[in-house]
Amino acid sequence: MKKYLPYLKNKFILASTVFLIYTLFLDENDIFSVISRKYKLSQLKEKKALMIENLEETTIVLEKLKYPSEIEKYAREKKFFKKDNEDVFVIFEE
Repeated sequence: MKKYLPYLKNKFILASTVFLIYTLFLDENDIFSVISRKYKLSQLKEKKALMIENLEETTIVLEKLKYPSEIEKYAREKKFFKKDNEDVFVIFEE
């Protein structure tokens, strides 16, 4: 204990230690909130990449739907539309 006593009497080291403890643990932007924000940011970047991918797929579908033949094909394949005199059987794989 006597070995550390001169360092504790030094006001610059004491002030630096108090400041470091305050900024790491007690401040509004402490180390825990910084880590949680980084984690949330990485999750949001993943969601953004997924949304961009979905947007590109939707854009491609919209470009195809400009043609009447593609509208009927899309309605039959994706939305399971049918004509009045038809029966449609949908088979799902599990």
